[in-house]
Amino acid sequence: MNTVKKALLVRLEVKPGHEQTVADFLRGALPIVQAEPATFTWYALQLGPATFGIFDTFPDDEGRKAHLAGQVAAALGTHADLWASPPAIEMVDVLANK
Repeated sequence: MNTVKKALLVRLEVKPGHEQTVADFLRGALPIVQAEPATFTWYALQLGPATFGIFDTFPDDEGRKAHLAGQVAAALGTHADLWASPPAIEMVDVLANK
């Protein structure tokens, strides 16, 4: 039975000179996310020199909403000085996973 139904796909475009700060921020967010019972998986990604991403999965909308109301999402919003453009957050449905 597939219990992963919902996900978030976040793309972060970083201002020049802030790449290491964002990489460190994402690495440091792992313990916070590990404490969220409804966040099944969480991946912090570097897609290019100044492009980062987050992909995480949840059992349902309630889990996803709880994560969006959590500390990591709040921190993303308070660091507007790091972003070349606002974080692009997409709510997606998981069709299949392994």
